[in-house]
Amino acid sequence: MVYHTIFAKSFSRYEQKRLGYGAFAGCLLLVLSLCTVFKSYLGPIHDLNLKLSVGVDTKMLMVNDWNSSPEIAKVEDIVAETFNTLNIFHLSAESVVPKIPVNDTRSSLQISKVEDNVTKILIQDTSSSPPKAEVEGIETKKIEPLCTSEERTEFCQTQGDIRVHGKSSSVNIVSPKTSILEENVSWSIRPYARKGDTFAMSTVREWLVKPVKVNQEVPECTQNHSIPAVIFSTGGYTGNHFHEFTDIVIPLFLTSRQFNGEVQFIITDKRPWWISKHQAFLNKLSNYEIMDIDKDDEVHCFPRVNVGLKRYHKELSIDPQKYSYSMKDFRDFLRSSYSLKRVKAIKMRDGRRKKPRLLLVSRKRSRSFTNTDQIAKMAKGLGFNVIVMEAGGSMSKFADVVNSCDVLLGVHGAGLTNILFLPENAIFIQVVPYGGVEWLATYDFGIPSKDMNIKYLEYKIQLEESTLIQQYPLDHMIIKDPPSIGKIGWEAFRSVYLDKQNVKLDVNRFKPTLQKAIELLHR
Repeated sequence: MVYHTIFAKSFSRYEQKRLGYGAFAGCLLLVLSLCTVFKSYLGPIHDLNLKLSVGVDTKMLMVNDWNSSPEIAKVEDIVAETFNTLNIFHLSAESVVPKIPVNDTRSSLQISKVEDNVTKILIQDTSSSPPKAEVEGIETKKIEPLCTSEERTEFCQTQGDIRVHGKSSSVNIVSPKTSILEENVSWSIRPYARKGDTFAMSTVREWLVKPVKVNQEVPECTQNHSIPAVIFSTGGYTGNHFHEFTDIVIPLFLTSRQFNGEVQFIITDKRPWWISKHQAFLNKLSNYEIMDIDKDDEVHCFPRVNVGLKRYHKELSIDPQKYSYSMKDFRDFLRSSYSLKRVKAIKMRDGRRKKPRLLLVSRKRSRSFTNTDQIAKMAKGLGFNVIVMEAGGSMSKFADVVNSCDVLLGVHGAGLTNILFLPENAIFIQVVPYGGVEWLATYDFGIPSKDMNIKYLEYKIQLEESTLIQQYPLDHMIIKDPPSIGKIGWEAFRSVYLDKQNVKLDVNRFKPTLQKAIELLHR
């Protein structure tokens, strides 16, 4: 009342009216200003497309089409409901002053909780997160990675409208919902499963995998395919039997076996002889003729394309807990590819006349036996039927010979990769050259043989059994201190202990190893 009395005395009725209109106009301006400032907080959640990349064992994620998700729509409702409960602005005819609920902690906690849960949906740690994330009790599906980087390999798994152009080494993922963020992201992939080996990867062609919008200038399809495709390279160490299997054949099985033959193989850095060598395996894995892509100017469109191959980081191995397959599955598939008859090795019994077969793998160049005849004679004396043969030639024929044997004997080298064709419970004897080669022999063949259900024996030669003593004096560093040569580098180590060394086996010292093999065949 005092306020109204002072107001009436200070101003005329006309001036009071003018002031009232002015105050009303000022309040409207204030409301408009406040709404503009807080507009970004009041609006709906926008469409999001997000890509992330982290280091080794990386999962690069793509999140698409948020508005189409019913779970996200529910999250939007939760956010809107939270802001409504805040009652940030209380406007009435009596006052236009904003009222901030200072003591309303429930509302601020709701905002924090919603923000945290939305963040959990957008960014997931795919290596440790559970299959589903919860947002205020709402479950959302786990987001699958688009591209993955692991210890020994990188590969991208794409699906949708995928356009492959060989001449430009490009794979375009065409989508109408690709965001500006995604348009600036691409992946360079060398599709050979030996990442980290600079020398090997230098001979592998690089491919660009890139998401693009449908309205961008993307090449039109000239050939349409209804089946998935796998792009891989036959560069790298192709030509080395060991690397062909551990870097390509086994990874190709892991990547494409799921398609049951309905998959198109696309080879970059094509080696025609490699295809001929592994034709039986490739024909079993894919029902279609292999595509040579590097000089192809056509635009091939697929519903799904894998660029690169999955691979377990250990040599000649598969981790059944990580993949849907095991080394047993691979060996069964390999045996089926080459129509190999024997599943299990001979089980010897006393009084049985049938002799176990021993394959002595010979070599013409380095790490060859210089007394093959003497070794074969001693083995025959112990009751073995001995076959001496060098790996190579027709893969089918050699696989059949290996599969017919119960024991395989050879000096460390790529030819021992053929243990893959041995029947289960067979015996594998690896002769380890002089010079500290034990770690390589164990890692490449010793450990993998156990996963193949093959019984492993190892024979380490002594200096007197190595031809290195004929090439170097006894006080030479190569003879007396092999580790010092290893410190110089791999090339120096290999050139001496692998490339210049042959083996003259001491048959009397080696005899107990063969006797142990016979004993194991009795078990």
